[in-house]
Amino acid sequence: MLRRTGVIHAVIGLLSFLLWVPATVAAAAPSATTTAADGECGVLAPGASPAAERAIAAACAEVAAGTWYTWGGGHGPQPGPTYGQVDPSDPASEHDPERFGFDCSGLVRHAYAEATGSDLLNGVASAQYYTHRAAERFTAAQGLAPLRPGDLLAWGTSQDLKHIALYLGAGKMVEARQSGTRIMVSDVRLDSGYFGAVRVDTGPVTGHVFRTWGTGVWTKAEPALAARRVYAFPGPTTIRVGCQKHAEPVTSEGYSNDVWSYLPDYDAWMTNIYIQGPAWLDGVPDCEDL
Repeated sequence: MLRRTGVIHAVIGLLSFLLWVPATVAAAAPSATTTAADGECGVLAPGASPAAERAIAAACAEVAAGTWYTWGGGHGPQPGPTYGQVDPSDPASEHDPERFGFDCSGLVRHAYAEATGSDLLNGVASAQYYTHRAAERFTAAQGLAPLRPGDLLAWGTSQDLKHIALYLGAGKMVEARQSGTRIMVSDVRLDSGYFGAVRVDTGPVTGHVFRTWGTGVWTKAEPALAARRVYAFPGPTTIRVGCQKHAEPVTSEGYSNDVWSYLPDYDAWMTNIYIQGPAWLDGVPDCEDL
């Protein structure tokens, strides 16, 4: 009886240990709002908004799932993974039409849609960087010091932004990088054409918001046709107008107008001919009065 009792106690003790361990591990598991260990995907620094934390969690879920990069992926009628396309400039994209996943901007679109329940960032990398929902912008010269988890990092030039990723903090980012790879956590590449960052405002849109029309319409560094080109709208785009002024007359598309609008998200000017509305936009102040 003594030996049988000893065995029973041993079994009870073993069961207690097994039941206790998972509870301890579960309590220690990091959530999206805690600092993830080095090499893991999660929020790696303080300061992120709740929406940014949810966006990171959504992107990190794709890392955990082993989701593929696929060129053009994530740009369907609704946010979410799609089959990709062959990129004519990249032989490694041969199998992208067979891969269900995201390209860089498709992942960012999906992450913030999951975070907010709204398709806030429907577009390619340049449209996302120049979003009229920007709360704050940061130049490459500022480095990573002012950034918070959830900020969007962009690579390229003002005329051609080629890549975008989601900052995690501590010099890390989550990205859909290139064909033949899966969604991954990477070190931020500040020496490879890094352009700057933008913090997304997921609240109500502020400022004077309008819509452009036309395709391939360039913004300029100054309100003049000969000024340096900054960025060309590939198609109709929602923009935020800071102010407007009379400057060089422009004739195009059968219209003539000398009014130009300053677009703070692009730090550039655009002739009002290509902004939907009257020649002088209602409710927008004169730049000369500011």
